[in-house]
Amino acid sequence: MTHKSSKKPLVHFVGIGGIVMSALARWFMAQNWAVSGSDIVESGITRELKKEGVKVKIGPHKARNLSAGRRASPDMVIYSSAVPKSNPELRAARRLGIKPLSYPEAMGRFTARYETVAVAGSHGKSTTTALVGLMLKKANFEPNIIVGTKLRELDNKNFYAGRHPWLVLEADEWKAAFLNYRPFVSVVTNIDREHLDFYKNLNDLKKTFLKFLSQTKDRGFLVLNRDDKNLYSLRSPISRIAKRPPASASSAGEWRAGKLLSVFWFSVREKEAREIRSIIKIPGEHNVSNALAALTVATKIFGVKKSLALKVVGGYRGAWRRFEYRGEWHIAYSKGQIAKRGRNHKPYAIRSLPVPVYDDYAHHPTEIKATLKAFREKFPKSKIVCVYQPHQAKRLQALFGEFRSAFDDADITLIMPVYEVAGRDKVNVNPRFTSEALVRAIQKKHPKKLVFYLPNPKNLKKALTTLLAAGSRKQKATIVMMGAGNIVNYTDSLLR
Repeated sequence: MTHKSSKKPLVHFVGIGGIVMSALARWFMAQNWAVSGSDIVESGITRELKKEGVKVKIGPHKARNLSAGRRASPDMVIYSSAVPKSNPELRAARRLGIKPLSYPEAMGRFTARYETVAVAGSHGKSTTTALVGLMLKKANFEPNIIVGTKLRELDNKNFYAGRHPWLVLEADEWKAAFLNYRPFVSVVTNIDREHLDFYKNLNDLKKTFLKFLSQTKDRGFLVLNRDDKNLYSLRSPISRIAKRPPASASSAGEWRAGKLLSVFWFSVREKEAREIRSIIKIPGEHNVSNALAALTVATKIFGVKKSLALKVVGGYRGAWRRFEYRGEWHIAYSKGQIAKRGRNHKPYAIRSLPVPVYDDYAHHPTEIKATLKAFREKFPKSKIVCVYQPHQAKRLQALFGEFRSAFDDADITLIMPVYEVAGRDKVNVNPRFTSEALVRAIQKKHPKKLVFYLPNPKNLKKALTTLLAAGSRKQKATIVMMGAGNIVNYTDSLLR
């Protein structure tokens, strides 16, 4: 895959602004490819890629986006799984005789030469992938790392080009993407009711995870969460996968060895979890579990010294949009009621109340609940204000009942309209399952809860000022901006 000729081959990414798409784009750049891409909306990621030399077209997808500079067409086209196959750039590629590859197809093809550690699971993939990669990097394994978030330890990048044939990869289950990989080590953090726009039900999702595990290379390893009831319920079929007999005889008449996979079940009840709790800086029991998964991979499979692996855990500062501290927002308020003073009727001086603002990617009820619980534990005396942007109406509809209890640890909750991914195939959704309906459902279940619908996110500052300036100045507040859509833009606006 590495090219050293003066004329670099060109790869074009459709939907390059996605976090994992940008990581793969950087992987190609490290292999001496020229890279171009397109996306409907500009983002921090597309701006970063432009600075790194990627030609990025922003706006509606068009066939002419495939040409870069003097090039008539690219040598390869890779598209985000969120992009429908009717996309004009994909149609143009087919007319040119180029078979477009989805992100997981491309990853499956171009990482075949690596021994891969694939980290899967409904929640915790990014943190676990990051910790595994950083532990192996610290131990001088020099792995390649592709993760679905940006890491401070990787110079705020989501990719690291190692020198050795190891790859630590975040493996997504959406649209069964992870079935394109044949890992040497397969990690599953948990299985939850997620991506029900693709899977029929939880059982369908479980079967797909089993298929993922079955694709682990012979003599490979499975690292699994004992504490997750959905995953642990599969222990019998997992055991059969690990000890699967040979399918056929060799040409010499000798039986080929079966899978014989080594299986490691980890649990937060282990003594290593106590050690992790004493040093980990990112809060929440779910992160203890994620760190324990990484520790299991590093120490039990790669032989990394536990002291070194724990040093990585203790030094890990968290990832982009995972419990990320963004800064302080200052609420302006007057001291008491505006009072008349002297002939000029001057009010008391306006004062400023600093409120810390955090940003988090949580968008599934389980993630929201775990994240808010972690905030409650870290800031026990603070008023927790959650500003949430639902991600995809289909998810809101499928998990509506679970969303009603997801915000229990927030003192105040503001819910924005649902964010729909631009360019993604539309799905039929019951119009009764909206953000406004969710607010009413939460209020009905918890009549004393302060839960509000924010129809226009541009009014966020005004809403927060009204809610917080009226409260006691003695109780500190903490704002959590939460969601997988473009809520990060509103976080930026709030802090300007």
